[in-house]
Amino acid sequence: MLPFQTKKSASLLGLDISSSTVKLLELSRSSGQFRVESYGVEPLPPNAVVEKNISDVEAVGQAIKRLVTREKVSTKNAAVSVAGSAVITKVIQLDAHLTEDDMESQIRLEADQYIPYPLEEVAIDFEVQGPVEDNPELAEVLIVACRTENVDMREAVLEAAGLLAKVVDVEAYAMERAFSLIEDQLDNSEEQQTIAIVDVGATMTTLSVLDAGQTIYTREQFFGGKQLTEEIQRRYGLSFEEAGLAKKQGGLPDDYESEVLDPFKDAVVQQVSRSLQFFFSSSQFNDVDCIVLAGGTASLPGVRELVEEKVGTTTIVANPFSNMSLASKVSASALSDDAPALMIACGLAMRSFD
Repeated sequence: MLPFQTKKSASLLGLDISSSTVKLLELSRSSGQFRVESYGVEPLPPNAVVEKNISDVEAVGQAIKRLVTREKVSTKNAAVSVAGSAVITKVIQLDAHLTEDDMESQIRLEADQYIPYPLEEVAIDFEVQGPVEDNPELAEVLIVACRTENVDMREAVLEAAGLLAKVVDVEAYAMERAFSLIEDQLDNSEEQQTIAIVDVGATMTTLSVLDAGQTIYTREQFFGGKQLTEEIQRRYGLSFEEAGLAKKQGGLPDDYESEVLDPFKDAVVQQVSRSLQFFFSSSQFNDVDCIVLAGGTASLPGVRELVEEKVGTTTIVANPFSNMSLASKVSASALSDDAPALMIACGLAMRSFD
């Protein structure tokens, strides 16, 4: 059984395994106030994770182990996620009076109607969403299914790091959970806003559209910050590692901004615009109220202003930690720099408090 919705009381590490890094976050909560207990980012060797699929369990496990040791975390239990593209979701209607066990039996009996894979290759979970609007005798039930190998790989990686996979979530739901922390940063944070979260990672850009706080659309495209690193590497004759460091720390020649950075920022704007056009053409929406930029690329200076100006929509950079207190070992400035890239890790760590 896939532990998407496992109930737990102990705190969980949020671990976001992306194509270039592993990001770790541990939260605590008292009197409704979150506190960051520890966080860290560890680079992964090239091709250890390809297109969100883990291809080198040992290398990823070792990276997580280094992170856990360095950050001296207080728990062995972790929450990880699978990409939306690896998951099938379906909302069905069932008799509202069924127990959870009966619902599970019925879903398993009928699962082959919804899932195009052999059932022995699939992990399934479900969550009751609430009564059907015009018929309280029926309940809306969200079914989530994923190839078992995607879950097994993540469990194996955590085991190699000495951790236990307590929850396997879906990236889009982790993002939605973290977004609830930044909702009050929006201009008119009324209920019914339509928000586009554009997460520009190292190799993939994911658009998640939330309407009234619920994810209604996600789409992944190949585009990411790695392209900027590779261009720095090519133009200035650096290794990939040196280029990545220079991108973060500066110290590149004078023509870097006009010749390399500005064209990349234009490409980011184009990507945001194109992702939104895909969404508009496949839905009844023709605009969004706000764009939230997430992922490492969101931290690039000037990119927020450029997106806002060119797309013509209010744009903010994601920071789910702005109202949190920090443990003394957590650097406020480092966390602030990394905040946009920590949305999924944050949403996973929040599973501790479900």
